[in-house]
Amino acid sequence: MLQVLACGAVVFPGLFFAFRRVLPCVFKHWSDADVVLVSELVSSIHAAMATTAGAIVVSSCCGSVINDHWLATYFVIWYGVPYMTYDIFAMYLSHYYRYHVKGHEDYKQHSLRTINSFVRREFLLVLHHIALLTILLPVTLFFRKDQGDFFIGCLFVTELSTPFVSLGKILIQLGLQDCWLHKVNGGMVLFTFFMCRIALFPFMYWMYGRHYGIPLYSVPFHLPLSANLGNACILAPQVYWFVLLCRKGYRLYQRSRSPASSPVVAAVTDSSKDD
Repeated sequence: MLQVLACGAVVFPGLFFAFRRVLPCVFKHWSDADVVLVSELVSSIHAAMATTAGAIVVSSCCGSVINDHWLATYFVIWYGVPYMTYDIFAMYLSHYYRYHVKGHEDYKQHSLRTINSFVRREFLLVLHHIALLTILLPVTLFFRKDQGDFFIGCLFVTELSTPFVSLGKILIQLGLQDCWLHKVNGGMVLFTFFMCRIALFPFMYWMYGRHYGIPLYSVPFHLPLSANLGNACILAPQVYWFVLLCRKGYRLYQRSRSPASSPVVAAVTDSSKDD
């Protein structure tokens, strides 16, 4: 019973709705869009859990990357899948209220039109979540034969950048986008995103090669085509989002150096979302 109550299907939606009730009492001037956006702090809680689970699995399996660890499968079933499902819902609410408070005609109430608009505007993110649900779950449960938990743990660690993204959103909501903390946080977003979502993939290939005693450049030829394609499909959107982050960071830097520019209202973390 405690296990069921603690699983992600209860924890993440419960935290989301708790934030939605508490935050308007603390910040009375916030709109529904502000409240829903910051309610996505649930992402940071999931990220902390995923990163911790990933660190445990990686440290336990680093001696032999083929070994299995119970936590890898357990976390995917009880927390990973429920969170990805919940997060699609949370992203839709954030999208809906963002346009609802602006008075858009189509956003007076929820409808198939608002859902369709959300899917079209956030297509890559929605596709990313659905791919994790339909590909990562079957691979984790059925096709890897309880091997390679080290690499599943590495994928958990990709969530390390998410708390910094959430912190950036909080600072913007509090009107602190010009403070030094926001600039430092932007740098941490770029650093953690690159290290844990891009550089991580060459590292996994290197660890695989070390385990089998083959050089890094030979690893792709040693793996089945499906594994290489899967990694490429996961890596491609990460590279795309990182380029967007770098462009936004560069614009922020340029504005901060221009004495004639208006106060900076953009942020490195403004338009990015980690899963």
